[in-house]
Amino acid sequence: MTVSLHKKVAASATPILCTSAASWVEDQKVLTPAQAAWARAAGFSGKADTHCLLPDEKGELAAVLAGTRAADDPYALAALPQSLPSRRYRLASEGLAMDPQAAALSWSLGDYVFDAYKARGRAPAELLLSDGPEAQRGLLLAGALCAVRDLVNTPAEACGPQHLEAVVRQLAKQHKAKVKVWEGEQLLKANFPAIHAVGRAAASDRAPRLIELSWGSDKKLPLLSLVGKGVCFDSGGLDIKPADGMRQMKKDMGGAANAIGLAMLVMSLRLPVRLQLLIPAVENAISGNAFRPGDIFRTRSGKTIEIGNTDAEGRVILCDALSYACEAQPDLIIDLATLTGAARVALGPELPALFCRDLARGRELTDLGLQERDPLWPMPLWQGYQAQIDSPIADIVNTGGPMAGAVTAALFLERFIPDAQDWMHIDLFAWNSVARAGRPVGGEAQTLRTLLHWLERRYAG
Repeated sequence: MTVSLHKKVAASATPILCTSAASWVEDQKVLTPAQAAWARAAGFSGKADTHCLLPDEKGELAAVLAGTRAADDPYALAALPQSLPSRRYRLASEGLAMDPQAAALSWSLGDYVFDAYKARGRAPAELLLSDGPEAQRGLLLAGALCAVRDLVNTPAEACGPQHLEAVVRQLAKQHKAKVKVWEGEQLLKANFPAIHAVGRAAASDRAPRLIELSWGSDKKLPLLSLVGKGVCFDSGGLDIKPADGMRQMKKDMGGAANAIGLAMLVMSLRLPVRLQLLIPAVENAISGNAFRPGDIFRTRSGKTIEIGNTDAEGRVILCDALSYACEAQPDLIIDLATLTGAARVALGPELPALFCRDLARGRELTDLGLQERDPLWPMPLWQGYQAQIDSPIADIVNTGGPMAGAVTAALFLERFIPDAQDWMHIDLFAWNSVARAGRPVGGEAQTLRTLLHWLERRYAG
């Protein structure tokens, strides 16, 4: 554990003086003349994600200068754990007063390494913090975000539908929740034909399934339904992806991973809700019984889907899960999915696309995402594009033409949501393509801090 909480932080730990480019001129006044001269010689200016080691008269490490963006930046200290010498550190009383939540969160994210298959290169540095609710919340957030990263980073060989089920069962055990699973042919008997159709080509030990976690029994509390796309590997099916397109498709369960992470936080913080977590988990594989372009399937809702392309499978499994969620008439449904490349073309990897019917809510979540430094951006449910998902021989087709692909995918899902049902759809990437402090290349949790804050506003006041 690289962040530890204490009633009294040991004075012997090496102090870290936090500063910023804006406050560095003032903050350096607490240094000795020799330290200030050393920092100037090293070219330190308080720039974010930089640091400077300050020696004492004997040449031993006396303190660390750390450049940050702001005291509440969730990545404020993320550049330090893997670059500072492996020892114990504390925050100095001088300089920028770091927010305890941001300190715990940013240090933990900066220490993250996916080391299930390759050992760490070195022991990380340890940060000592004063125990308190803010620091505890920072560690709780970090735990959920790192759990999401681990899930997305795990190769498909070790993260199939059965593994997602095991993760949800373990989560339920921790929080005294209930789990129900429909697997393989049970999906047909229970009327989840779309989930079965997509996943039926997988091997028997990786059979498709719908995983449901239920938490909270007080019927007076509102029901919150979280739905996550769990395509554990996406070959594209018979419309097979090219090699480059298939390379990272272990991450196509990123929506499920993020939904699981958000559920972890909702239960850990005991939000005053009843929670339903739904994970349609499949592998989009190729075999003799794989679903085909041109096939038509009747869904749980009764609507029929024409398969225009087997590589647009995520919306097909989600429609059954969303229909099931709607049957309980929840207060709110949030679905999270690595659904379209079109969303990445429009907004890039760092901005998940938000679709909701309430434009004011879209603006509210956008502002909150910017505040939390966990952004998402509203996209339109443009009804003028409905004709693009009409089929001449079925109620709907799972492809929407060459343009506005993220919008038509969202419109597809909306066809399975009653007009009166409150619903939001988030199309995210769940991956860092470029390394930054606290955000290594690989799986990523996106929108969780923003959604949690917004849910706390909505349900906890």
